[in-house]
Amino acid sequence: MVAALVSLPLTLAPVIAHAAAEGPVFVDGEAQPVFDPADVVRESLYVRAPVDSDRDGKPDEVYTEVVRPKATDRGLKVPVVYMNSPYFSGGNDVANHDVDVELYVPDGRGHYDRRDGTALTAQADERIAAAVGPNAGPITSARYEGYFIARGFAVVYAESLGTGKSTGCPTSGGRNETIGAKSVVDWLNGRATARDATTSAPVKAAWTTGKTAMMGVSYNGTLPNAVASTGVRGLEAIVPIAAISSWYDYYRADGAVVAPGTYQGEDLDVLAEYVYTRADQEICKPVIAGIAAEQDRVTGDYSAFWDERNYVKDADKVRAAVLAVHGLNDWNVKGKNVVQWYEALRRNGVEHKIWWHQSGHTDPDTLRSVEWRRTLNRWFSHYLYGVANGVEREPKATIQREDKTWVDEADWPAPGTSEASLRPTAGGASKGGLSTRPLTGKPVVEGLRDDASILAETLVDAAASPNRLSYATRPTTTSLRLSGTPKVDLSVSFDRPAANVTALLVDRFPDGTSKIVTRGWTDPQNRSRPDRTKAVEPGERYRIEVGFEPKDYVFAAGHSLEFVVLSSDHDYTLRPQPGAGLFVDLGRTTLDLPVVGGQAALRRAVG
Repeated sequence: MVAALVSLPLTLAPVIAHAAAEGPVFVDGEAQPVFDPADVVRESLYVRAPVDSDRDGKPDEVYTEVVRPKATDRGLKVPVVYMNSPYFSGGNDVANHDVDVELYVPDGRGHYDRRDGTALTAQADERIAAAVGPNAGPITSARYEGYFIARGFAVVYAESLGTGKSTGCPTSGGRNETIGAKSVVDWLNGRATARDATTSAPVKAAWTTGKTAMMGVSYNGTLPNAVASTGVRGLEAIVPIAAISSWYDYYRADGAVVAPGTYQGEDLDVLAEYVYTRADQEICKPVIAGIAAEQDRVTGDYSAFWDERNYVKDADKVRAAVLAVHGLNDWNVKGKNVVQWYEALRRNGVEHKIWWHQSGHTDPDTLRSVEWRRTLNRWFSHYLYGVANGVEREPKATIQREDKTWVDEADWPAPGTSEASLRPTAGGASKGGLSTRPLTGKPVVEGLRDDASILAETLVDAAASPNRLSYATRPTTTSLRLSGTPKVDLSVSFDRPAANVTALLVDRFPDGTSKIVTRGWTDPQNRSRPDRTKAVEPGERYRIEVGFEPKDYVFAAGHSLEFVVLSSDHDYTLRPQPGAGLFVDLGRTTLDLPVVGGQAALRRAVG
């Protein structure tokens, strides 16, 4: 095998690209396209998983398709790029939950969940509203398959349990789904069995080295996180793009029921129903009903159910090198999911790199294809083929700036970042101030009334409103860069026993237009911890921390930084009837920002 790892100077690359090689070729640390991507062996099989999630008394089976260079029939052994998905067989029309409901009150006067008629629509890049079910068509990935095959990698696809031709049940991030996806890695390494999809004859993966990488976008990128968190041997690298690291932080925020962007009312049970495309449409109904009950849209509390779907807690088990990618404007899978995963991996000494781009929920191949594929190639060449290309010593962070240029930095958050603080000053019903100096004099308490029918963007741009409080710095004299996770420490009381709390960070442009840079939400009933609801006593003042979604953002010189408090966020939170009152003690409220240059840089910018 070592003899097949040929490394040649860059000047020979055009010749090599057209050579008929029986082994991979590397130039400047990158695998070259020396195989014919049409000269392949295709296999369809079922991998046995050691779980019985559909409770039929038989082990679940994962439907798997293999595409490998024909040279593997002549003795070549290659590593694998593995893509697992619940979407290969389409999806079902499913009603989302009704979000126009009253909030839970611990004495039992809470709401009961119900459905409305809003269908779950197709999701960009992933949820394909095509044929549904196990006969939906062949599995393929036109974007990457030919690229990897040509460079000496096999490509393996597998359908998540309960979807398409796989048996078992879909559980939206549950243990069985992880085990099903992991079983394919085990099969590639000789630790699991498989049978031919047509003849049922045993199938072994004798053609592979066993070294495997997983990659994908959104749910397809979440599964690599899940499998890596098991510590499975043979999974050498993962590329989670726009991926979830904790399903609680996809559908909840510190006790608040919060939607992924543009999918108001979606929850774990809705997603499980959406991907439930196996032929037997009855066997998994009890399992999905259990999800609907255990996800708890009433209190929003963290629980053992959500802990099962939290991969961050198992970051110490990860063996795979992680190249994480996320959009700075992704409000579907929000930034917290990549940041908490990335930080946990770094703490545990896992090889890591992050790409941040300025788009939303998308693959960077659509944004910067040449450089992205070069990075991906080098990552897989190093971690799957052992090529000493130095990728592990390169800058850890690649960031697309607001002007769409790209920069490499040592790591993320940006070096030199530290916490800096601002404090609100009176006038929030129209526009109060934000100062680097503490508020002095008599206590100032300002209030707002909830009205979930009003969009946050409308409230931000209102000259005055009883439904929000708004505070702004003077226009900045220099640019100011945030890099990390902002938070606000609120001192707040309520006139009702239940209310949403939403915080916004806004960039106000010199022409008066605005952009919501980041948001944060919390349930004051979970003020002490996300897994415990404690009653709110009207009139009592509480210290409540609201964490914003992480950001890397530059406020240009001449812009103002604004901080806005409201109650319900129409596009994200549950939407109770209007009227709840929130009362903020300004003197005891602090906005903490991760600023490059820290407090000194903040003072220079805003005084």
